Amino acid sequence: MKLIAVSQRVDILPERSERRDALDRRYALLLAELGFDILPVPNVGPRAAQVLAGLPVAGILLSGGNDLVAVGGDAPERDATETALLDLAGERSLPVLGICRGMQLMAAREGIALQARDGHAGSRHALAGDIGREVNSFHRWCVPEAPPQWQVLARAGDGSVEAMRHLTRPWLGIMWHPEREAPFAAADLELLRRHWEGAA
Repeated sequence: MKLIAVSQRVDILPERSERRDALDRRYALLLAELGFDILPVPNVGPRAAQVLAGLPVAGILLSGGNDLVAVGGDAPERDATETALLDLAGERSLPVLGICRGMQLMAAREGIALQARDGHAGSRHALAGDIGREVNSFHRWCVPEAPPQWQVLARAGDGSVEAMRHLTRPWLGIMWHPEREAPFAAADLELLRRHWEGAA
């Protein structure tokens, strides 16, 4: 099977003086359902590109969890790692999927300031736009507008962007968590299959 490189959250354990990388195993199950194997990427900043050098990576998934440093997060190594992964994807023309925090990073990297909004964390809500259905929601920080060169695919009721696609690169961002649906939603599987279609 083809490999998808997946970023990991940073869990901080002060009692052990450890900063651990962690990944919800449901990402592996979701990718397996789509015909891919998972390759977790350690949070080693710019060295992440070296970790993936020579490996037959077919795409990159920026996973959820941790706030960006720009909005008070405490995992700068993750911001640096995911930025390096996006740089690598640009160089290799790899497809990228950003889930929740992943989409936030994609937007912030292009100059969009995230906004804290109530009513998104721990709820379900309807989407409007090209993607019009109900999804889960676990975030506090929202993307108020799409960056230039990105198409909005869906918005929440408060107008915040819930899904966006780059106009020239195979990059997609979504604010909900398809891996947290049990069973996986057919609409999510179809959206992601279309996105990863043709991954090298």
